[in-house]
Amino acid sequence: MAVSGFEGFEKRLELHFFGDIDDDDGNNMLGLRLLDFESLEQVLLAVQCTVVSAVGNPFFDAYVLSESSLFVYPTKITIKTCGTTQLLKSIPPLIHFANNLGLTLQTCSYTRGNFIFPKSQPFPHTSFQEEVIYIEHNIPNNLCYRKASVMPSKLPAHSWHVFTATLLPPLKSPHHATFTVEVCMTELDRLIARKFFSRDSKTGDLAGRDMTELAGIDTINAGAFICDFAFDPCGYSMNGIDGDRYSTIHVTPEDGFSYASFECVGSVYDDPDDIAETLKKAVRVFMPATVSISTTRCSREVWTKVARALQPLGLKCRSFVMDEFPAAGTISYQTFTAARRK
Repeated sequence: MAVSGFEGFEKRLELHFFGDIDDDDGNNMLGLRLLDFESLEQVLLAVQCTVVSAVGNPFFDAYVLSESSLFVYPTKITIKTCGTTQLLKSIPPLIHFANNLGLTLQTCSYTRGNFIFPKSQPFPHTSFQEEVIYIEHNIPNNLCYRKASVMPSKLPAHSWHVFTATLLPPLKSPHHATFTVEVCMTELDRLIARKFFSRDSKTGDLAGRDMTELAGIDTINAGAFICDFAFDPCGYSMNGIDGDRYSTIHVTPEDGFSYASFECVGSVYDDPDDIAETLKKAVRVFMPATVSISTTRCSREVWTKVARALQPLGLKCRSFVMDEFPAAGTISYQTFTAARRK
């Protein structure tokens, strides 16, 4: 718990590995999914969080954490944590356990927004400069194509911090058919925020299901299987599982520093209108005063449709910036503010 309040803004780390994960008959094996729970617990101990709920399917495993989420694919791990967790301390043990499985780190990506309570963050998250130094010290030297940048906005309290590193030169980086969208929302509608406070001291999976239905989160992607969890006295997390894709939501509802995040994975083959509609549904659930949206490996058509989709919610695009990063490709960052609070 931060001194002034709970830090909602997450830190997000994504590691891609390569190696032989096929058997003699060419059948796809589990790769990183072979990591036993004890190994994952060691990783999370370094980060200072725990698993509270989990679900898996033929493609990946998804864990709801005491502070956000963890997703494990055969050759990719995505972990995002909020509060005063020490996310980057997961890098050394994750690389170690992956190496034991015959896998080698290929790319590392780290993103986050502006902390609400930056002075409460522990090492190595005391500053973006300190974070970059820590990452570079703990990843292999052969990930030599690196870039760190703070993507600004016209809103003083909002900017997007990005670090990427890869062992492949940009022209030889593999084509990615998927992209990631990260949405950060602050100053949630107060009546909506109250839905994420526990009732009758109910917490856990059942209370999480109540919050999912009460807030309408289950309508964002009706085809997803939702693994949800409610915290005491307030707060909510969920992972949505839909084939080989995930979505995730985390809510810190306390007045004065209310925050919600929504993240999803899309495909370059998806209809941009469908993606924009999904984001519109997610933002409508919370009706925030301020929204920032970062897209990785996304087309310009998607960026523009997202901005148009949020207009009916009374949100106006205040700034837009884009940049190129090794391994991650094009990253865009947009900010929106409500014209007025109804």
